[in-house]
Amino acid sequence: MSGDYDYLFKLLLIGDSGVGKSCLLLRFADDTYTQDYISTIGVDFKIKTIELENNKIVKLQIWDTAGQERFRTITSSYYRGAHGIIIVYDVTSLESFQNVKTWLQEIDRYGNTGVLKLLVGNKNDLVSQKQVDHETALNFANSLNLTLIETSALNSENVEEAFVTMAKQIKENMDKNAANNGNNGAGDQQNNGGSNVNLNNGKSLTNAGASNCC
Repeated sequence: MSGDYDYLFKLLLIGDSGVGKSCLLLRFADDTYTQDYISTIGVDFKIKTIELENNKIVKLQIWDTAGQERFRTITSSYYRGAHGIIIVYDVTSLESFQNVKTWLQEIDRYGNTGVLKLLVGNKNDLVSQKQVDHETALNFANSLNLTLIETSALNSENVEEAFVTMAKQIKENMDKNAANNGNNGAGDQQNNGGSNVNLNNGKSLTNAGASNCC
């Protein structure tokens, strides 16, 4: 592992065109915002280094995908190898929220088994235009055991929190996976000694290892 960071995580931003994926990435990576951000053609990416608990340095490689249907064959290959996928919808667009189910199907089709997912409702500053209320989105997220965060790329609301939350979840999953593998090793030793103990209860943790701006 390189001395300048402890972990390297690959994140993927997906969602309908126009929900603000590129603006979220631009706000998080460069702390800038523009109303005139050009729709993503294919795939773009940025790198941002953050610090988590216990002084752990994480380098995030964040891939911003185009939401248009014609780019799906290009972007589908980027699902593989992603540690975490952030599904973005526009709180002022009911259609973009309803299409989250389609994007989740894309993850099931192309993503790694067990890849971590985060649901983000962007453009939360446009209160008067909101079509997807928080309770509806939260109930949907809870039904799928997803974390929901509402953001605004315009005023930076919860933008950093969204990416940091994703990074924390990935690290926690990696730590659990490492501990589980350690227990497997201990179990193998016990089994070799005549004890038939499955310390992980037969479960295996798999670590998956745009848009007009708003």
